[in-house]
Amino acid sequence: MVDVVVIGAGPVGLACALEVQRHGLTAVVVDKGALVNSIIGYPTNMEFFSTPELLEIGGHPFPTSSYKPLREDGLDYYRRVAQTENLKLRLYERVTGLEGEAGNYEVVTEKDRIACASVIIATGFYDVPNYLNAPGEDLPHVNHYYKEPYAHVDQDVVVVGAKNSSAKAALQLLRAGARVTMVVRGPEISNSVKYWIRPDLLNRIKEGRIKVHFNATIQRILTDSVKLDTPDGPLTVPADYVYALTGYHPDFSLLAALGITCQTDAAQTPTHDADTLETNRPGVYLAGTVCGGLNTSRWFIENGRYHAQVIAARLAGEAAPTLPEVLQPVQLTPQS
Repeated sequence: MVDVVVIGAGPVGLACALEVQRHGLTAVVVDKGALVNSIIGYPTNMEFFSTPELLEIGGHPFPTSSYKPLREDGLDYYRRVAQTENLKLRLYERVTGLEGEAGNYEVVTEKDRIACASVIIATGFYDVPNYLNAPGEDLPHVNHYYKEPYAHVDQDVVVVGAKNSSAKAALQLLRAGARVTMVVRGPEISNSVKYWIRPDLLNRIKEGRIKVHFNATIQRILTDSVKLDTPDGPLTVPADYVYALTGYHPDFSLLAALGITCQTDAAQTPTHDADTLETNRPGVYLAGTVCGGLNTSRWFIENGRYHAQVIAARLAGEAAPTLPEVLQPVQLTPQS
């Protein structure tokens, strides 16, 4: 039996296990995929929006040669932290349920049952796409994750969405030789797109090098085209490949399987105490972005990593650190 099972091997999950161990308790980290599986899914050479010190966990320095680290830097950093701290990892092991009560839980996985006193859920949100619910979305040339542009030279590629992921993908695809069309549900490119990306995209649209259809929705995806509903009526757009980059959300089915209820607010916020992070199940805690439900921009590595300190102190019977400024949602400025 271990003291704590951490569900989720992302940066916040690793931070939780690390802090639990430093408080003299035992922990094991379980994940349905690889170590920092979400970061593995990020685009090749993706640049983090945050600087290295804001991504650090456990006081381990994050050395990089550039102002902002790349995806590959992050993968190496979190692996080295996990190995240095001798974190016990059980990867590629999907959690399916939780039985028992506080002090005597069993985390049920596809492979085993893990006895523990407490549970921390740090599963993030990147693993579950927001689907278009359009016929043809399950075709093999449709993807909800963008990796790199090089396979799309001289192809017609439709990018659905108007936020950071869609903006960066459209620009990279254009410069790699693809013919890019964006489909945007709203009237404009989102103002939340980072200040160094948005002008570039708007200029490419103005030049006509990237086509865009605003206030449009996809009605059907075919093998070589997509059918749109636009303000000017139905329209068919050629599409050798479709990137539906419409965002992601927490795995609510897993939360339900673990016995965690959600509020009836628009964000479907998982039930938890804002100060202690304990859920409606005693001894079960939330950490990181999963705390925000559908409000996926409320918590992230920068502020979610501090949840680890609060939860670990509580589990060890100590006074939780006073961190009001870092436990509030961070609003990034251009200088960040």
